[in-house]
Amino acid sequence: MTGDESDADDAAQDAFLSALDRLETYDRGRPFGPWLMRIAQNAAIDLLRRRAVRQTEALDERAATQGRTPAQHAETAELRAALAAALATLPERQRVAITLFDLEGWPHAEIAEALGVPEGTVRSDVFHARRRLREALGRFDPAQEGA
Repeated sequence: MTGDESDADDAAQDAFLSALDRLETYDRGRPFGPWLMRIAQNAAIDLLRRRAVRQTEALDERAATQGRTPAQHAETAELRAALAAALATLPERQRVAITLFDLEGWPHAEIAEALGVPEGTVRSDVFHARRRLREALGRFDPAQEGA
């Protein structure tokens, strides 16, 4: 039933222990062999069920390294929260300028037109916003981790 000699030995041991525990339930008017065989079959079925639940397969190494670890997800979430907080401290025009330029990819000229300010002002706002964000997010800088 088990298809494996060591599993069959384990099932046989379980069957004999169960039979010994249940010996008082055996009806002496019936044959002993079928009663013991039924206990052995049940022990083998139980063992196969337990093995099926615990059966595992090794992961392909390439599959195991894909994706991000929980620590990386947590660090990203922490960085996003810190970035949102740092952006909130910027003056509105700097926040809009850096968001449109760095996140949305707008050119300086279009941002200047949308905000109604000269293009040089937008360049200055992006520069100052980046500097303030670098200061606020300094602990997330990989170059500073080794220091």
